[in-house]
Amino acid sequence: MSSKQLFIKIHSDDKVAVALSPLEKGLTLNVDGQLCTLLEDIPQGHKFALFNIREKESIIKYGAPIGIATKDILAGSWVHTHNMKTGLGDLLEYSYEKSIHPLQPLKERFFDGYRRTDGKAGVRNEIWIIPTVGCVNSIALSIASQAKQFKPKGIEEIVAFPHPYGCSQMGDDQEHTRQILADLINHPNAGGVLVLGLGCENSNIEELKKYIGTYDEKRVKFLVAQECEDEIEESLALIKELCDYACTFKREPISCKELVIGMKCGGSDGLSGITANPTVGIFSDLLIARGGTTILTEVPEMFGAETLLMNRCKDEETFQKTVNLINSFKNYFKSHNQTIYENPSPGNKKGGISTLEDKSLGCTQKSGSAPVVDVLSYGQPVKTAGLNLLNAPGNDLVASTALAASGAHIVLFTTGRGTPFASPVPTVKISSNNRLYETKKNWIDFNCGTLIEGGTLLELGSSLFDYVIEVASGRLVKAEEAGFHDMAIFKQGVTL
Repeated sequence: MSSKQLFIKIHSDDKVAVALSPLEKGLTLNVDGQLCTLLEDIPQGHKFALFNIREKESIIKYGAPIGIATKDILAGSWVHTHNMKTGLGDLLEYSYEKSIHPLQPLKERFFDGYRRTDGKAGVRNEIWIIPTVGCVNSIALSIASQAKQFKPKGIEEIVAFPHPYGCSQMGDDQEHTRQILADLINHPNAGGVLVLGLGCENSNIEELKKYIGTYDEKRVKFLVAQECEDEIEESLALIKELCDYACTFKREPISCKELVIGMKCGGSDGLSGITANPTVGIFSDLLIARGGTTILTEVPEMFGAETLLMNRCKDEETFQKTVNLINSFKNYFKSHNQTIYENPSPGNKKGGISTLEDKSLGCTQKSGSAPVVDVLSYGQPVKTAGLNLLNAPGNDLVASTALAASGAHIVLFTTGRGTPFASPVPTVKISSNNRLYETKKNWIDFNCGTLIEGGTLLELGSSLFDYVIEVASGRLVKAEEAGFHDMAIFKQGVTL
C-alpha cells in the first residue's frame, strides 16, 4: 500500500491529513514532497497535523477552519478533541457571495415506477395505514398484521405507521403532526391508504382532511374507530378494497427527472466526508443534471458549513431563506437554553470527527455542486426540481421521515457506524468504510469504503446512480427485506 493510500490530504490548504487506515507511531509519510513522522498512533478516520500548529490557531480541513487548537500541536501529532475545540459562535451576519456553477444536462434515464391518477410517480405500490392519533396505534398494527394474510401479489407491502401524537398538542406541534400525516397520505409510494382515527382527538379525520386536500376516493379510505362495532373487521374490509384498487397499477418506464431523493447521514465517522458523502454528492449532481430533485436536511449539521450552501443559492431570495433556515434553528436551540454546538455525538468522535465544523463540512459534501433552488419548511412538499434544503433536525428518524413527507421517493443514508432503522420510503444505507460493510451486510446496501483502494468519485457516484435506479424500479433495500418501516414526527413544544 502506497503513502497515498494510507492517508488523504483533502485540500491543498489543509493543515491536517486523515488516516485511511490505522497508522503506527514512527511511520514517516511523504505529504506533497514533505516528510511527516507520526508522533502517535493515528486511528482510521482520525486527523494528524502536517505542520506545527500554535495554540489558538485555526485548524484547516476541507480547505476551511474546523476548529481552534487549545494547545500547541506538533507536526505528526494526533489532532482531536483533546487538543482542539469548535471555533463557532452563535447567530451570525451573512452576505450573499454568489458562486454558482450550473450543471451540464445529461442524457435522460428511466426507472420502472407507478403512475398515479394525480399524475405523480411512485417507486413502491404499498398499502399504508396512517393513525391520526397514538391511541389507535395497536389497532393499526393489528390490522396490518392480519391484512398480510390476504396481501395480493401486486401489493408490495402493507404497513402501519404508529406515532404518539395527534392529540394533547399545541401550536406548531399540532400543525406539524397534521401536515406530516397529510403528506404521507398523499405520498405516491402508497397505492392505497387507510386513515384510521379514534374520533375524539384534536387531529381527527375531518380536521385532517383540510390538510390532505383533493384525494382519490378509491385510493384513500377513512375509518373512525369509535363509530364502529368492530373496527378491525371493518378496516380489513377496507384494506381489501384498497388492495383491489392498488393492484390496477403496474410498473412502467418513467423519466428519472421525476425522482425525488432525500439525503441524510448518521453515525458518521472520519471517512464519511471523504468517501460516502462526496459519492452521494456526485449522485445528486448526476440526478439534477437529468432534471431530477434532491433534498438535503439536518440543519444543525449545516452549522459551520452554511456559507458554502448560501453562496450556491440561485438568487438573493433563496439566500435569505437559507439564512432564516440557519438562524431560526439556532434560535430554537437558544429558546430551550441549549448549546447550539452540542455536537458531534460520542460515536462521531470515536470515528474521528472532532467538532461541529468538522462534521458539517463533511455532511454538506452530500449536496454536490448544484445550485440551491429552494428552501422548504418542515412538512412542506417539494415543488422545484434541483437541490432543495429542508428544515428538519439531525435526528435520523425525524429527519428521514421529514424527507419522505416532503416527497422523497427514496432516502440515501450514509453512515460510518451503521444503523438498522428505516423510514416510510426505501432507505439506502451507504457505508463509508469497508469494515462496516463486511460486518453488517444485513444493514448496508452500498459500500463507499472501496474508494480508498482505488477508483474515482465519479465512477462510484455513477454506480450509486445505477443502484438507485434499480431500487426505484423495485429492488428491495436491506431494511425492506427485514420488514422495517419507521416514522417519527418532530416535537418541539408542550404536551397537554
